Parts: sequence; C-alpha cells; structure tokens
Amino acid sequence: MQTSNEQLLNGVEEVLLMGPGPSMVHESVYKALSVSTLGHLDPYFIQIMDMVKVQLQQVFQTGNRLAIPMSGTGSAGMETSFVNFIEPGDPVLILINGVFGMRQKDVAERLGARVDAMEYEWGTPVLVDEVAEKLQRNNYKIVAMVHAETSTGVANPVEAIGELVKGTDSLFLVDTVTSLGGMEVAVDKWGIDIIYSGTQKCLSCPPGIAPVSVSERAVEILHNRETKVPNWYLDLTMIINYWEGEKRAYHHTAPINMIYALHQSLFNVLDEGLENAWARHQEYHKVLVSGLEELGLTMFVDPDYRLPMLNAVVVPDGVDEASVRSRLRKDYRIEIGAGLGPMAGKVWRIGLMGETCRPENVDRVLFALKEIL
Repeated sequence: MQTSNEQLLNGVEEVLLMGPGPSMVHESVYKALSVSTLGHLDPYFIQIMDMVKVQLQQVFQTGNRLAIPMSGTGSAGMETSFVNFIEPGDPVLILINGVFGMRQKDVAERLGARVDAMEYEWGTPVLVDEVAEKLQRNNYKIVAMVHAETSTGVANPVEAIGELVKGTDSLFLVDTVTSLGGMEVAVDKWGIDIIYSGTQKCLSCPPGIAPVSVSERAVEILHNRETKVPNWYLDLTMIINYWEGEKRAYHHTAPINMIYALHQSLFNVLDEGLENAWARHQEYHKVLVSGLEELGLTMFVDPDYRLPMLNAVVVPDGVDEASVRSRLRKDYRIEIGAGLGPMAGKVWRIGLMGETCRPENVDRVLFALKEIL
C-alpha cells in the first residue's frame, strides 16, 4: 500500500515548461542528480568542483579565477553580487526597464547604497546615449543592469554599456539569469566585473544554484572593504577559501547533488557548442513568432531587441489571459507565464529556454493555442 507521500509524488505529471522558468531538464541531468552523495570536502567531489569552475569560465567566456556556483537560486546570485561590493553610502547606478532591474534597486537600497536609477518604459531597452551622458556627469562605484529582462522579453545593450563603463572606475554588474546559455554572454570582452545567473533557464538544470563570476579588479576591491560583508552565508571572502587552494576551508555544506547536476548541464551546453546553442534559440524563436503571428497574435517587444528565449505575447482584447493559461495547463499539460507588475493581464510570457527550445515544443504550444483561441 502506498504511503501518502508516495501517492503525492506519483501524482506529479510531466508538464511542458514553456514559461519564464524553470525549463525542461535533460534526462542526463536528472541522472546526475541521483548519483550517490559525497561529503562536501571529499577529494573526489573537490575534483568535480574544480571542473565546474572551468566549465563556468567557458560558458561565461572569462578568464576570471573566481567563477563559482553559489548555493541558492538566481536571487542568491543577485544578493551575492551586491552584498559583497556595496558599503553604506556607496553611489550606485541601476538601469531599469522591468521587474528584475527593480529588484536590483531594492537590494542595493537595503544595503545602504545611494542609488541613482535610470528607468525606461517596459518593453523598450536601456538607451546607451542617455547612460553615456549620465556617466560623464557622475561617478559610481557600481553600474548595474539586467541583460535579459525576463518580465518583458527585452534584450538590453550590455556590450555597449560595458564600453562606456570601461572608461571609468566603476564596477560593471550584470544579471544574466535568463540569457546565459541562450545568447551571447562575453564577460571579458564586454568588460563585466560582476555577473550572476541561474541554472533553471537556458542551462536546463533544476533551480537551486547561481553561477557567479568576479573580475580580479573586483576581488581586490572586495578584499579592501572598510566594513565586513554584512551577509555571512554569501560572503565571498570566506567562500573563496572553500572553492580555491590546496586546502579547502569549510564554510557551509554545499548542495552536492545540485553541483553534480550543474556539472552535467554545463557539459551538455558546451558539448552542443555555445554558438550552436545561441543559434538554436534564435532559430526556434523565429519559428514561434511566425506561428503566433499566423494566429493573429502580436509580440510586445520590437524585433530589434527581442529576446529569443523569452517571448512576450500581447493578450488580444476580450481574451481572459488567465483562462487560456489554465486550459493550457489542464488540457494540454503546457505551462506558460503571466505578465508581471504593470504587464499583469496584458501579456503571456512563452519561454524557449535550453531543453525547452525544440521544434516539437514550438509545434505543440502553437497547436494548443490555435485550438483554445
């Protein structure tokens, strides 16, 4: 006879995850999760840790020595990136055009930074010329922005902003939670000093790990802080000693099996080839958009700055957007996302991330939407 918990877990059915995350997970990653747990200081596990660091350097396209997965979701990566480099009173510029830029602002303000925010209409990108003028008139310790704004489907001009920041003393901090693995992210070429991501989007790993990388310049600034990092769990000055050196210093118990899964998911991305993965996301994004337009649906974001992996679709007048999502989930076992903030009720967010970005999945969601609408 099944126990109640077995009945509950056996009731979990496979759903096609086509929302803003998590994405579908490859069978090899599930297999990696099930491998026997080792101790967090086990010599063999340390070998796996070292390989994950190399893989992250390759995916981030960086030579940064510090490229590690933080224990926690992408939000832990965001907190890590701000809490280690902001001291009370530090001037910080944040470029905002969606929910996740607003979260950066919230975190920086909680740490006592003097935040200067440049806000743009949701659905439009950050304007490079305006940022250039701002940087000419002001000095900031950190300039922060989101690469792929998941709440709207906008790709922001990170490379162009990075060129502006290179000529200053500022640290350039970038959120790549949604973009990493699905479009170009070039840490060194773009002059990014602090970067964070998540596993559950284009890396197609379950949520729970946040890849982070920090430049040597930023590490030096970290070690020269006047005040102690206010968050113990995310304090890189201590965590570095667990991830580097011959003698690893215990900080906290790492999520062993999640690191196995990340290792496998990074292997899958690199085995496909970064440029091939980016091209696949772009190709099936175009197929999806074409199919949506044939159904009479329109995209929220202009083509020049649309994300390939997160597609914001305008809800037609007279359509109950929540009812459509409910029918997709109940009748077709497909999940798509709703709008956030001011976009709530106005758009659907259809994800084509990592393993989800396959032609059969595009066909399946288009067929279901055609029947429902």
